[in-house]
Amino acid sequence: MKVRVHYLGYIRNLLRQKEEEFELEKGTPLSELLNKLAGIHGEPFKKEVFEPGLKDVKMGFVVTINGVLIGQLDEVETKLNEGDNVILMSLMSGG
Repeated sequence: MKVRVHYLGYIRNLLRQKEEEFELEKGTPLSELLNKLAGIHGEPFKKEVFEPGLKDVKMGFVVTINGVLIGQLDEVETKLNEGDNVILMSLMSGG
C-alpha cells in the first residue's frame, strides 16, 4: 500500500523536502513508518521529531493521519491504510 508523508513548518525546513511516498504493508503501525523516517533522515530527525523505541513524537511536534491528530487515534500504534496522508508539523506558539 502507498502512504504519503507531508512535512510542514520547521520539519520541512529541517529535511529540505515537502513530502515523500512510501510503499508499506497493509496495517503497518505509524511507529514503523516513523522508525523508517528516522533511519532515512538520521540524527536531525531523531533529535527533533521521533526517536526509535519511544512511544510518542518529541515535544513540540504533532502528527495527523488524514487530518486527525494521532492522540485521537491509537497514537503511534495507529494502523496505516492505503492512501493515508500523514502530516508531520511543529506546534506553533507565541504570545
